[in-house]
Amino acid sequence: MAYIIAEPCIGTKDTACVDACPVDCIHPKKDEDGFAEADQLFIDPVECIDCGACVPACPVSAIFAQDDLPEKWAHFTEKNATHFGR
Repeated sequence: MAYIIAEPCIGTKDTACVDACPVDCIHPKKDEDGFAEADQLFIDPVECIDCGACVPACPVSAIFAQDDLPEKWAHFTEKNATHFGR
């Protein structure tokens, strides 16, 4: 079960979660191509080790365990995976 970044991240893109992630699975980072163009950050569902370290780091409560993702944001599961070509 991966973690998903949902709607509250759009327009915020606070990278505290990037710094908290022990496996570097949240992108784009501030210094990566595409950061300015991206509307939000994304968690790679294959690289995520389900540690949950990113959840308390998010200042806008945008990160959810896949099983806890509110139904209204269910489409963000696919949006996160698609970002990584999964």
